Amino acid sequence: MLLQIAASGTIAHILEFFFLIIWVGTIIVVITENRNPVKTLAWAMVLVFLPILGFVLYLLFGLDMRKEKIIGRRSLSQLMKEPLLNYKDYVAPNPPETYEKLTRMMRHAGQAYLLAGNRVTPFTEFPAMLHDMLCAIHSARHHIHVQFYIFMDDAVGRLLRDALIDKARQGVKVRLLYDDVGSWKVKNRFFRDMVKEGIEVYPFGEVKFAALTRRVNYRNHRKLVIVDGQLGYIGGMNIAERYYKGFSWGGWRDTHIRIEGMAVNALQTSFFVDWHYASRMLVDEPVYFPKVERKGDTDMQIVTSYPMGEWKTIMQGLLQVISQSRRYLYIQTPYFMPTEPILMALRNAALAGVDVRIMVPLRGDSLLADLASHSYYKEVMTAGVKIYQYESGYLHAKMILSDDNFVTIGSTNMDFRSFEQNFEINAFIYDPDVVETMKQIFLADQQSSLRVIPADWQNRPLWKRCLESLVRLLSPLL
Repeated sequence: MLLQIAASGTIAHILEFFFLIIWVGTIIVVITENRNPVKTLAWAMVLVFLPILGFVLYLLFGLDMRKEKIIGRRSLSQLMKEPLLNYKDYVAPNPPETYEKLTRMMRHAGQAYLLAGNRVTPFTEFPAMLHDMLCAIHSARHHIHVQFYIFMDDAVGRLLRDALIDKARQGVKVRLLYDDVGSWKVKNRFFRDMVKEGIEVYPFGEVKFAALTRRVNYRNHRKLVIVDGQLGYIGGMNIAERYYKGFSWGGWRDTHIRIEGMAVNALQTSFFVDWHYASRMLVDEPVYFPKVERKGDTDMQIVTSYPMGEWKTIMQGLLQVISQSRRYLYIQTPYFMPTEPILMALRNAALAGVDVRIMVPLRGDSLLADLASHSYYKEVMTAGVKIYQYESGYLHAKMILSDDNFVTIGSTNMDFRSFEQNFEINAFIYDPDVVETMKQIFLADQQSSLRVIPADWQNRPLWKRCLESLVRLLSPLL
């Protein structure tokens, strides 16, 4: 009996020793990663004062993926070979003078080429977008590539699933990517039914217990559909019934666009990079990168960002846009939890006399996200930023307009997660006609919004302001 007690005590001491080594090692790793000092200090404090819980939280949410590669350099060069051959006749020879630095930076940081001759069709209602997309899928002759953060097993999801199965039975090559966390409620049977019909289906960032600690916090938030390499869809809409029906208290207001032209090749490249990451298969056949006729007069860049690598491309691009805005900057976002550089740039723009307007939902889909977003209002309004709360439903649109010459539409929210942790994609569009169309949409939405009055906002109950400030600490995790 005494021997058993002694043995158990020895094992306990050994486990404590190993945990101590791992705990100290983790703190050293956090410090030597050379991140933002505030983040480093925050993680160090959590690990010191909550060693066990802090260690688990760090494994789930704190691991740095900057040194990981989504695709090897040789594979990327091989994948880019066909698009680059096509781009040479479509790269815009004279980028808009105002945005020359921006377009150059996006090209160098993210291989986002400024491509001419595109046509953009906007959608602000999900039923119209879904109908248009299903028509495009019905017309497919060679391939269909689908990628969504959320792909639900409901009436809308099954409608798209059946359309894809019909095309697969006709001999069209269909590939589908879905985010494993974004679609976590969906049973595997739903996707297996498509696999049985010849559709290639892969989860992005599959979360199993062995991989949980590395992937749960880095999600693929992109929404893409590409048909025959000729047209594509990008924006904020996922595949779920709630996008169609909205909520009991209001409809769902979102923004999506259809793209026709050479920029579809760039969408295709983004899809195949993610496909390689999820499936370990490299697809680079020329048939997937066809030369397409000029469809319009719109110049655009397809800009992607991800947690790996040196650059936060989309955030850096938006910083450039904000800093060089001269007359106005209009923003629509469902969440407003800006990183420190974005927050400072918005305040600077407003202080410099730029008409900065930020439109957010009056009622969001997450109480915590709403509370955290509210904590930032005073800081920007003090500098002169105007906040509008959309009250005709839930605003999920992600759009930024500037000076009648620039608009970006895509999957990126104005928050920590989109800028630093998610895989995102945006179209950077340089076309006064498209900008004017989207500007009128923004102004129409403004008519359905309430402006936040700084004096009234400051008079909110103290307990509410304290709660918002407390939740703000969780902003990087929301």
